[in-house]
Amino acid sequence: MSAQHYENFPVASWLCPPALRPAIMAIYAYARTADDLADEGDATPAQRLVDLNAYREDLRSMWDGRAVSSRWAPIFEALRSARRQHDLPLEPLTDLLSAFEQDLNRHRYADRAALLDYCRRSANPIGRLLLHLHGITDAPSLRRSDAICTALQLANFWQDLGIDLQHGRVYVPQTDCDRHGVAPQALLAKPSDGPPVAPLVAELVDWTRELMHAGAPLAGRIAGRAGWELRFVVQGGLRILDKIEQGGFDPRKRRPRLHWHDGPRLAWRAWRMPAAPIWPRPRSA
Repeated sequence: MSAQHYENFPVASWLCPPALRPAIMAIYAYARTADDLADEGDATPAQRLVDLNAYREDLRSMWDGRAVSSRWAPIFEALRSARRQHDLPLEPLTDLLSAFEQDLNRHRYADRAALLDYCRRSANPIGRLLLHLHGITDAPSLRRSDAICTALQLANFWQDLGIDLQHGRVYVPQTDCDRHGVAPQALLAKPSDGPPVAPLVAELVDWTRELMHAGAPLAGRIAGRAGWELRFVVQGGLRILDKIEQGGFDPRKRRPRLHWHDGPRLAWRAWRMPAAPIWPRPRSA
């Protein structure tokens, strides 16, 4: 998962009551630091695994009430405080590390099920942690959160198709490539030299839209600023998909991104989404 993922997955934009702000920022810092260990700098894959294992050990030490190393002490002390105040679950935090480790040794996916399993661990944990902070734990809401988070992750993959390919990462499932007669290595060719990829990308965009629309009703479950922020997150992801379509379904030519002039469109679409009748009170202990 690249750093750009966090641009389209703005954890901090869920900032709602001041009481939740430190916990949200602690979760963001934890995830972003682990992502950087797996993806940033010039370290070898072997060294990255060593660093992620050390990071996992610090997580376990923090969870067990033991001292953590000095390397990431501020990260884990903030997370310790968030856990103590909000009773954070451990599984989403370890799932994130599992996904980052997978990034180091797996760069292609046989089918959509394999890709969805990756998204389950790389994207969905953030949404589940945020819902936990709001005291929302019912199964339908969790499923909708997973759908939104997975759709955001997939939108980022298609948005960054050209960038990921340059780094040898192919997130387009092999079964989708086979169905459209596009070999994964052919995606590496220049748009003018390789086979047409528009039908393949169009199908992936439609799939991602379906997931986003399936999760969108969650915005009607959360009121106040948090609900509005979620509406903008959903509409921002859908807007990226629109831009991929407008670019001829070949984001290798030009990476689509949001601009300031997309704001009014996003605001209009967010306003038209159903409002929430109730704002669950955030956890205080």
